[in-house]
Amino acid sequence: MEAKFLNKRPKHLNLFKISQPLPAIVSIMHRISGVLLFFPGIPILLYGLQLLLESPESFEILQTVFQNPLVKLTAIFFIWVFLHHLCAGIRHLALDLHYGIALGQARASSQWVLAVSILLTLTLGIVLW
Repeated sequence: MEAKFLNKRPKHLNLFKISQPLPAIVSIMHRISGVLLFFPGIPILLYGLQLLLESPESFEILQTVFQNPLVKLTAIFFIWVFLHHLCAGIRHLALDLHYGIALGQARASSQWVLAVSILLTLTLGIVLW
C-alpha cells in the first residue's frame, strides 16, 4: 500500500505554475525589494552622493546624467522599490502586532500596499520628471 502512495506523488514541481495568493506575492516582493535596495541601490546612491559633494564639475556631470530618460526611469523604479519596501514593511509590522491577520484583512492590506506604493511612485515620478 505504501508503494501506491509513492507513485501518486508529483514527479516534477513547476514553481511557475503554482498560483500564489496576493499576500504571498507582496511578501516575496518585499524581500526582493530589500535585496535590490541593499545591493545595487546603496552603491549607486553612495556614488551619486560622492559626485554631488565632490566638486561643482562633478555635480554638473551628475545633472547631465540625470537628463537621460533611461536614468530617470531607473530612478523612478528605485523609488518604487523603496516605497513598496516601506509600505510592505509597515504591513508586516502591523501583522507582527496581530493587526489584520484575518484572511480578508490580509488580502486587503496587500492590495493597499500595492496601490499606495504605485500611487506615491507616480506622484513622485511626475514631480521629478
